[in-house]
Amino acid sequence: MEPKNLRNAVESLVFASDGPLELSRLQRILEIERDELEQAIAALAEEYAERGIRLQRHGDSLQMVSAPETTPYLEKLLGVQQSVRLSRAALETLAIVAYHQPITRPAIETVRGVNCDRALSALQARGLIREVGRLETAGRPILFGTTFEFLQYFGLESLDQLPPLEDGATSIPGGASTNS
Repeated sequence: MEPKNLRNAVESLVFASDGPLELSRLQRILEIERDELEQAIAALAEEYAERGIRLQRHGDSLQMVSAPETTPYLEKLLGVQQSVRLSRAALETLAIVAYHQPITRPAIETVRGVNCDRALSALQARGLIREVGRLETAGRPILFGTTFEFLQYFGLESLDQLPPLEDGATSIPGGASTNS
């Protein structure tokens, strides 16, 4: 398939999808290799960089979203009031999850030094984090990770846009793994 036709097809499929679209599904539909798909996605993302829409990627899923800088206008159009701000505890917990996902509650509590049940519940209720699996250890604790809503809330296209952590802030005792 010609690159322009492939970009158009990817754009149409992502636009028509009612939610995040897995890259593997796009590959099957378009009958192309992963490299071809990645090139088409990169080209579209570059085209959208100066427009009112963006391609948002979370892991191996992709969706079309409005540009973060248009949020105030969209809120007016849709009659949406400013959302309730996150508490300091919720923001701290969310930052730990974002930078060190997948991560368990005990690992988060080790970093924060306090119980984080309420913050985790609030973040899950707002759809900013979700259960992404279980750690293969005694008790099989839940592993938490961020969601597409997290990216939208902070106006990010992907987790790669998170600011870098300061030196020494990348290891979590007892964490499942880190994305540093």
